Amino acid sequence: MSCALSSIKLAALVPLAAALGACAGLPQPFSQLDGHRYYLTPIDTYAVQIIRVDSRDTIDSLVFVDPGLRKVTVQGPPDGARRLGEQRVIDLNVAPCTRYYLVAVKPNRLMTDFTVKVDYQESIGGCSSAVASK
Repeated sequence: MSCALSSIKLAALVPLAAALGACAGLPQPFSQLDGHRYYLTPIDTYAVQIIRVDSRDTIDSLVFVDPGLRKVTVQGPPDGARRLGEQRVIDLNVAPCTRYYLVAVKPNRLMTDFTVKVDYQESIGGCSSAVASK
């Protein structure tokens, strides 16, 4: 049992180590866009898939971006009759060293229409915005 528990802990740490290693090579300052919900309580919000930032296609729910005005394309949740949700494009002024959690807001889970909003934003630890002021 102890060996199985250790391997589970190790498996959980491997993606974290990879993510931290990826951050080490990023130019400073950087920011992140996350398509997961930060607040799980509101029943009218849904996770989104970030599919494009400016003209760069993405496949992850967590995307590293440079600060500044960004054109972000997200794919919303499916509505019940479709396999893929609709896409929306928003302009987002990204601050340095900030993580943004983006969500879809739908008035009804069966509707296709949604709006995109920033569910939460937080500072990224270990990121230095001092480079931006030089």
